[in-house]
Order: sequence, then structure tokens, then C-alpha cells
Amino acid sequence: MLKKTLISLLLCVSTSAMAAEPINITILGTSDLHGTFVPWDYSTDTENLAGSLSQIATQVRKVRAQQPNVILVDAGDTIQGNFVETFKNDKTSPMILGFNALNYDVWVMGNHEFDFGLKVLSTPLNQFKGTALAGNIFWESGKPYLPAYKIIERQGVKIGIIGMDTPMTAEFAKGTDHIDGLTFTDPVQAVKDVIGQIQGLVDAIVLVAHMGIDNENERPGTGVGDIARANPELAAIVAGHMHVKVDKEIINGVIITEPDKYGRALSRIDLQFEQQNGKYVLINKDSYTYPIKGMTSDKEMEEIYQPFHTILRANANRPIAKLTGQDLVPPDAVKGIPQVHIQDTGISALYQEAARHYAPKAQVIALQIDNDSPKLNVGTIAAKDIAFNYQYAGGEITVYQMTGKELKKYMEWVGDYFNQQHDGDVTYSFNPQRRASKYSTNDFFDGVTYTIDLRKPVGQRITDLKLNDGTPVTDTMPIRLGMNSYRMGHLTQKGGVLEGMQFPILSDTKAEYGEEAGTIRNLTIRYLTEEKKGEYQGKAIQRWKLAGLEGYEAERKIVEKLLNEGKISVPTTDDGRYTNVASVNVKGLKFTDPQQMKKQIADLQQQASAATDPIAKQRLNDRVTIIQAIN
Repeated sequence: MLKKTLISLLLCVSTSAMAAEPINITILGTSDLHGTFVPWDYSTDTENLAGSLSQIATQVRKVRAQQPNVILVDAGDTIQGNFVETFKNDKTSPMILGFNALNYDVWVMGNHEFDFGLKVLSTPLNQFKGTALAGNIFWESGKPYLPAYKIIERQGVKIGIIGMDTPMTAEFAKGTDHIDGLTFTDPVQAVKDVIGQIQGLVDAIVLVAHMGIDNENERPGTGVGDIARANPELAAIVAGHMHVKVDKEIINGVIITEPDKYGRALSRIDLQFEQQNGKYVLINKDSYTYPIKGMTSDKEMEEIYQPFHTILRANANRPIAKLTGQDLVPPDAVKGIPQVHIQDTGISALYQEAARHYAPKAQVIALQIDNDSPKLNVGTIAAKDIAFNYQYAGGEITVYQMTGKELKKYMEWVGDYFNQQHDGDVTYSFNPQRRASKYSTNDFFDGVTYTIDLRKPVGQRITDLKLNDGTPVTDTMPIRLGMNSYRMGHLTQKGGVLEGMQFPILSDTKAEYGEEAGTIRNLTIRYLTEEKKGEYQGKAIQRWKLAGLEGYEAERKIVEKLLNEGKISVPTTDDGRYTNVASVNVKGLKFTDPQQMKKQIADLQQQASAATDPIAKQRLNDRVTIIQAIN
């Protein structure tokens, strides 16, 4: 009897010890893969080891080998980009093949999931073996488009995963039929509603959202920061959409991480639970990201993707035309300052020329080059070159009726892409807030000539605005503007420069030529092959120019030489993420008294020596280098 009692006691002690062991749950998150299934850039037809789903697979398998309680999620913008949309009408979605092979638990909708309409989206949704979520998207009847959450159990612990898409999707899709029948609600309230439904059913709640931390275009409720502030019940958030890497940010006690773009990082959230009074209680949490650059690509995934890889490489290398005359993009005159942003170039003119041909009702064509390093040199133009230099696969030309006043208001918004020039500035620089956008917001205009005078304040910079025939553009003049509807959605949404305005639509290249054939990319290919007969001549062009660099000629040449030799760098944001966000200024750096100069250099060197932040140290050292060079 005593022996049985002792055994029973030992078993109780052993069971208690086992129960006291904490349980660890790991959430791994991807976002904004944009068709990057293997480490290959199909717009240049080159290997790109910066990141991909197949490299992420290698890291996921490593984590799973060490930690059995893994939940794998994706925060959207998956099935568009890197030419993966080539297969959008096929019965199989390549990206979802990879998701299923890796056993993704959750896939949350992003705005680009809707680029090709609901019928196209139904294929990957039906193919996905996990659960697709979108808690703030509803049919007009009020029925949810997709589930709002999924409860996943690991080792007895129940995790509620909520999925939300940015409400900006509705704005981006304006003028299309891509989301017909759907409504997008406020995700802040939608998360609160779901928490109310599941809070008693789960041990922790994690949000996976296709939204960045900060509100988009200063519109409340479009960033997960607002969601965290309103919903402290959340343990953590996997964010997306803004194409940035965030290891860990804490808002209102909620951990937030974001895994960059194109598979360049993998977010990890660790949740630790302890059993207390029969319940699992979250006792610790943390997050960080794995860098993926240079990681080995998973062989199993590469085998899955080999047929798609072969097709895309062949498509990318199709010869389209021959470029003669001169290169369409001049080299950067100053290292770190993209020439395409400060000088009119033939690369934007090519796309605008094609757009004008297929949208003949337009007087003015607005277009952006969403690439700081565009390149199209004399020689063969391949299909990959058209995609590389105009990266928005879905962009079309819609023609809107407006007035000269409204056109100029839009152009003044473009002028705010640049910082105002001040006495002593020897370089042009970019507005850091605009530079931080994941897309270029520096639009170029064809059909008019104009100057952007950066000596003037925002709203007064567009000068000498004339139609091509020399007629000044007046406020009351009717203007037919051709541009992509995605950009127009940005301009007319809440907080946009044309907020609330509606313009009659005169034509739409997708409606006229087809959803795929009517894109700027495909119209440009058609223009080069059919209209230009495979021959295109590059030539110097100047429809617009910047004004504002005055005086300091000698100092400017010295500074440009220092920049080009890599002895100094253009200013960056404090985190180093965005470049050329302030002009190099030489005012007060020219000395007539050698002793004053030595004192200034010594002070700067002392500050640099004491600085702990590498970017601050670099700025101070650059200032010393400039002083030494110009005196």
C-alpha cells in the first residue's frame, strides 16, 4: 500500500513538473512576395539572391526542425509581380503551389490580390489548402467575402489569427470592376468586433494585416498602429504593404513586425505560455526578422517552379525592337541622385508616346518611372526592358476630363516631391515623406512644357506651363488628362490633393483593348512592334526642367566630385532607409580666417568622435571633408 502511495506521489510531482514547463509557439510571417517564387528577377532575367519564397522555405524548414509549434502566415500581395501574373488565367497559381508545399496556415488578402478581378482571384483561393482571411471585406449583402479569423491549436494552446486588408484597396480599384460587389470596412473596428467574438475561445490573438504601421496618406485607420492603439488585447501583429523591414516595434503593448518585400526577410514572433489554474497564460513575447539575402534556395521548391521559371525566362528575353540614336536614360550626373528624377529623359517619353497613340483623346499624359535606376541603352529592346523600366504591371491609361486649374493642382503636388532650395544648396533633394512612399510619386507630364521652380514654396512651383503648341494653360481651359487609374485613386481619396473630386472618364485602354493588352507595358510593346516596325530612335528631350540651384558654382563642382568619388554621401533619413532627403549645403563653410576653419573642423571632428549613431557620425565627417575641399 505504501509503495503504491509513493508511486502515486511521484507521478503527481512528475506531472506537475511537466505542467510547469512553458509552451512556446512561433509565428513565421511573410508579406509582399509579389511573385518572387525563386531568386530570379524576370524583368532583368538575372539571378537575384536578395530574397524569394524558395529561400524562405530553407529558413522555415530550419525553424521547424528546432521548434515543432510553428504557425506560418502570409500578409498578402502574393499573386502579382515579377511576371507571375503571366499565369493568372491558368488552372494553377504558382505562388499557391509553394504555399501548399510549405503548409502555410493562413493567407491574408492584399490590395494586389484584386488586380485581376474576383474571377481570377477565385483560382488561388480555391487552390490554397490553408485558410484565406479578410475580416474587413464583405459582399454588398453583408455576407463576409472570406473568414475573419482562424483558431489554430499547437500543443493545447489556441491562437486566434485575425486577417485584415488595407481599406485603401477600394480606393486603388476605383474606375475598375475588380472588386464589384465588395465593400471594405474600417479594420480598426473590424478587429475589435472579431476580438469580441473569439476572446474567450483562445489563449492569445495575433493579427496578420496587409497594412503598414503608419497610416497611409495620413488617413486614419489605414495603419496597424491605429489598430494596436484601439485593441491592446492583441498579442502581436504581422504587418505588410509598406515594403519595409521591422524587427520589433511596440505600440500599446502590442508587438509589431513586418518582413520587408519580395521575400527579403521572414518575420518571427515567439509567444511563451504557462498553465495557470487550468488556463494557458501568455507570459512572454518577442519578435525579430531573419534576413534572407544569400540564403540557399530550397531544391524541392525549385523543382516545383522549374516549368514556370523556363516560361518566364523565355518571355523576358523576347526581342521587341532595336534602339538607335542614343540611350534613353543618361547616367547619374551625381552619385546618389537618380538622374531620372531631376532631368527629363527619353525613357518616360517612350511610354508616354505609346500611351498617346492608344489613348488619342488625351492632350496630356501623366506617368511615373517607378525605378531609381532605369536603363535602356542603344541595341536590342527585349520584353524584360519594358517591364524593368515601368514596374507597375497593371497600369493602364484612363483619360479624364478636367480643367487647367485641376491639372495644375495635381502638378503642384508633384512639385512637392522635391525640397525647397535655400541659399548655399548645391544639390537637388527629395521630400523625405514622399521619398518614403513605396512607389514613386514624382510624375512626369507629356503634352505640356513647364518648369518646377524649387526656390518657391509648395503650391507655387509650376511655372511657364504651356501646351505643346505654346498656348498657356489657364484655370478655365478644358484639359483631357491620360493617366493610370491607380494614381488617380490616390489623388482623389481622403487626404489626396484632388480629394473628393470626380472627373468624367472619356476612355480606358483596358476597356478598349482588354484587361491585359490594355496595360502600359503591353501597349508599349505593341507600339514598338506594330507602329515603329521594330525601330525606335532615342533623342534628347526637354519638356520640363528644375530651377533653383543658384550661385556657389565652384563649390558645387567640388561637392559633386566628392560625391562621385565616394568621399561623401548624399544625406539619408536617420534610419538610412531613404536617400537624398536633404540638399548638400555649403553656406558658411568657406573661411577667410585659417584659424576659424581649423576650429570649426576640430569641433566637428570632436562631435563625430562622440557620436554613437553611424549616420550622424557620417554627416559630421562629410562636413569636415567639404570644408577641407572647398577652402
